[in-house]
Amino acid sequence: MIDLYYWTTPNGHKITLFLEEAELPYRIHPVNIGKGEQFEPAFLAISPNNRIPAIVDQAPVDGGAPVSVFESGAILLYLAEKTGKFIGSDLRGRVATLEWLFWQMGGLGPMAGQNHHFSQYAPEKIPYAITRYVNETNRLYGVMNKRLADHAFLAGDHYSIADMAAYPWIVPYERQGQKLSDFPHLQRWFDAIATRPATLRAYAKAEDINKVPSVNDEESRRILFGQTARQ
Repeated sequence: MIDLYYWTTPNGHKITLFLEEAELPYRIHPVNIGKGEQFEPAFLAISPNNRIPAIVDQAPVDGGAPVSVFESGAILLYLAEKTGKFIGSDLRGRVATLEWLFWQMGGLGPMAGQNHHFSQYAPEKIPYAITRYVNETNRLYGVMNKRLADHAFLAGDHYSIADMAAYPWIVPYERQGQKLSDFPHLQRWFDAIATRPATLRAYAKAEDINKVPSVNDEESRRILFGQTARQ
């Protein structure tokens, strides 16, 4: 059994995508980040960066004590290695999977996240910041589009954790100031993942858990964007 500490964000969706695809038994523990539940001591014990998602694997492959993992990329890699699924089995396939997983973690996610912040949430609209991150998001979409011109998925012929990492960050493309029609190979990939049964199940669970944006008032804005080392 996997205990998943989750909220309805792109990083949270990555893990439900994997768990649904792999058909691993899991239970969701909602962590409402707009209400500050990520600062609860019990959660910080497994996620010291006070961010979702995090997991506790109650039945690790070594048969030992439960294993906790935080950071979405680390969780995807852990689950892929646990199950032997959605990661290249040969050297080159594994390298490609890790390249594109880390590309998402270091590029697409952070840049799209800053895009969301400055275009949607910042109390002061700063044109330079908005333009900077909308343009960088556009560049990254272009990188994906070129890769997908001659590959079915990011790591090659097979769906992998690299795709699960990237897909939830493309879902809000309109909020990011992008048009999928400008990126036909990316759109083909996006549409293929959107219709997978596991994707539909994962996003249906998100709807059941939360229908309200995490940032919906001044208090949630303060909680999410006002953190310092003293928090």
